[in-house]
Amino acid sequence: MAIPHSVIDMIGNTPMLELTQFDTGPCRLFVKLENQNPGGSIKDRVALSMIEQAERDGSLLPGGTIIEATAGNTGLGLALVAALKGYKLLLVVPDKMSREKIFHLRALGVEVVLTRSDVGKGHPAYYQDYAKRLADEIPGAFYIDQFNNPANPAAHTRTTAPELWQQMENRVDAIVVGVGSGGTLGGLSRYFADVSPQTEFVLADPAGSILADYLDSGQIGEAGSWLVEGIGEDFIPPLSDFNQVRNAYRIGDAEAFTTARDLLRKEGLLAGSSTGTLLAAALRYCRAQTEPKRVVTFVCDSGNKYLSKMYNDHWMLEQGLLSKPQHDDLRDLIAYRHDEGAAVSVAPEDTLAIVHARMRLYDISQLPVLEGDRVVGLIDEWDLLNAVQADASHFSLPATRAMTQSVNTLQKEASYQDLLATFNHGHVAVVLDGERFLGLITRTDVLNAWRQKLR
Repeated sequence: MAIPHSVIDMIGNTPMLELTQFDTGPCRLFVKLENQNPGGSIKDRVALSMIEQAERDGSLLPGGTIIEATAGNTGLGLALVAALKGYKLLLVVPDKMSREKIFHLRALGVEVVLTRSDVGKGHPAYYQDYAKRLADEIPGAFYIDQFNNPANPAAHTRTTAPELWQQMENRVDAIVVGVGSGGTLGGLSRYFADVSPQTEFVLADPAGSILADYLDSGQIGEAGSWLVEGIGEDFIPPLSDFNQVRNAYRIGDAEAFTTARDLLRKEGLLAGSSTGTLLAAALRYCRAQTEPKRVVTFVCDSGNKYLSKMYNDHWMLEQGLLSKPQHDDLRDLIAYRHDEGAAVSVAPEDTLAIVHARMRLYDISQLPVLEGDRVVGLIDEWDLLNAVQADASHFSLPATRAMTQSVNTLQKEASYQDLLATFNHGHVAVVLDGERFLGLITRTDVLNAWRQKLR
């Protein structure tokens, strides 16, 4: 077996896996592991195809600048290929993209321009319009435009589809896909129209996207909002081909994220949010069948890009996508409960260096000082600054030397008015059950609770 000379040579030829731990009704369900591409997603194929086509037709010159609008994975694929081929890359991305993706892009030397995710096509801050404008303004820049670039679906017609067909031994009854740029659906449809026209396509669409409604009614409605990244649109992508799509499923964020988390626990696959949408739709389709079928969908990308979001219970709770038992008292407002092992704290003997490290690690500005379950003090950034400003060696002092011992506390049964009074006096709310510490409540926690009531 030949050893590749470049990571680019490792794009494609991803494995296929049958899922056996889910209820798939009478069907067999397979996933093509596109997270095994070197950039971690199916978009590596598209990025390579578009860049190499631009090289061939002279649109992209050596050392040139590529500009693109992307919700994430196309950008990561472009970043990988551009870095190895020596191109500069500027990406305009919606501000709902996960931090892991942004960190990954910047590590590859990409210039990332964040823009609003709550505006539609035609607005100057809409990510595609913004990218096109930058490409017009920057001399010599090439707007690669995945949404209108024929090299996007060509990547799937040329590589993804024949791989899938061969791995499935030329027997595929249904393929479940999502649509972002439309390249995957367009490219696979073209191939299967020739080799297996009876293979039906199933659309997995985030609830809020207009695509499932368009497929059902032929009408373009008003888009809502969704948290799943990479699929779903507020317009009809020109590259998509819905002619072979026979079913469409609308999948809400909660179902998508929960299904992806189940995929990790049941099958050991760490997958992203779009995979959760595809798998949820595939499972619905399989369970609705009355005869056995061989169904394929995709693990579109790796879940390591979403560890701070969909795999973070506290983020899921803040978004209203997970629920916990309600007590009808102040406990319901505590984001990080001590009795659940979630609260961040320090012990009295911990050094101020440890205090500082935990504040930085968890991006918080105050910490309770606990002896067992009992609060003996509270330390915030101001206390820390006062303790070490005269001498940096004071970072070796214990937390007791800087903490505030006079802590305003509230019993869990205290009223909402008592909580607001605590905030009005400039304090964070320290909530107790008798003498036992339960957790802190901040103004942000209360705002998050109010926001969830609107969902």
